[in-house]
Amino acid sequence: MSDLISREGELLSALRGLIEQARQHVAQTANSTVTMLYWHVGLRIRSEVLKNERAEYGEQIVSTLSTQLVREYGRSFGVRSLRRMVQFAEVFPDEAVVASLSPHLSWSHFIEILPLKKPLEREFYAEMCRIERWSVHTLRERISSQLYLRTALTKQPEALVDAELVKLRAGGQMTPDMVFRDPYMLDFLGLPDGYSERDLEAAILRDMERFLLEMGAGFTFVARQKRISVGGDDFYLDLLFYHRLLRRLVAVELKLEKFQPAHKGQMELYLRWLDKYDRAAGEESPIGLILCAQADTEQVELLDLGRANIRVAEYLDKIPDMKLLREQLHRSVQRAREQAAYGALPSAPEHD
Repeated sequence: MSDLISREGELLSALRGLIEQARQHVAQTANSTVTMLYWHVGLRIRSEVLKNERAEYGEQIVSTLSTQLVREYGRSFGVRSLRRMVQFAEVFPDEAVVASLSPHLSWSHFIEILPLKKPLEREFYAEMCRIERWSVHTLRERISSQLYLRTALTKQPEALVDAELVKLRAGGQMTPDMVFRDPYMLDFLGLPDGYSERDLEAAILRDMERFLLEMGAGFTFVARQKRISVGGDDFYLDLLFYHRLLRRLVAVELKLEKFQPAHKGQMELYLRWLDKYDRAAGEESPIGLILCAQADTEQVELLDLGRANIRVAEYLDKIPDMKLLREQLHRSVQRAREQAAYGALPSAPEHD
């Protein structure tokens, strides 16, 4: 009897797998069909109505078409939706490209990508969605956190990133190399010309939510101008955070000038004091981040800051010229393709 129950359970599990697989295939096929339909609708309206006509006349025709289509096929063909379809055909003019993306990206994915201004930026996010199977929610988060800019600007060696990803996928702990970035994009602070370190600190505190978003997941703000009393002297640490995944305090010093070797000694003092007086039971030793306007790679390497639990990173207060970043972006996409080919990424797409 128990064997019969066991076989029935195995059969039920197998049937569930078949049903779920079929449902997923149907959903994916439906998404692809709808996406291609919207592209063709946009293409026809753009080429036959808007291309060589006055703007006012074209808008009037689109409104008339929308009224009739909504009456027959529902709200999906409202005026705003038709305009999006036209924009879709305009910014993704190659049908073959759309066809290759449509099995993996839903119409909701494309709605998030369409407003992006730069063609390379749109291509980057679309390709990464396809390769890494991002949900719409994940795509929205990646755009909000300016992944495109950070990917293009990163100075972290690709071999190191790959090694850390392998360890993380194998069930290992999050490491500082996966948490800290270089550089940090602080253009959202709107700093004036000739700003001071105090101005920079005040701007970060005013927009702490976006600063934490740029820092990455897991950071919690603890204190500003943390007093460090050593002997008869008082020192003040600019910003103190706690990282939940690393389980350690993170001391942040802001420097407007180029990184100097003397900054290492200052941070070492802060970290040793925090380790002695502020480290809670079960926490790892504190780690320091020196945010500076510029850093010499050779100096940082010779100082062997990793041994002292110190990271150095530049910050950018203005977005750079993206033309210079094309090669790095394409290289990052190629790495993602290679990872996908080796089966390191999920096989099924996510959907909202």
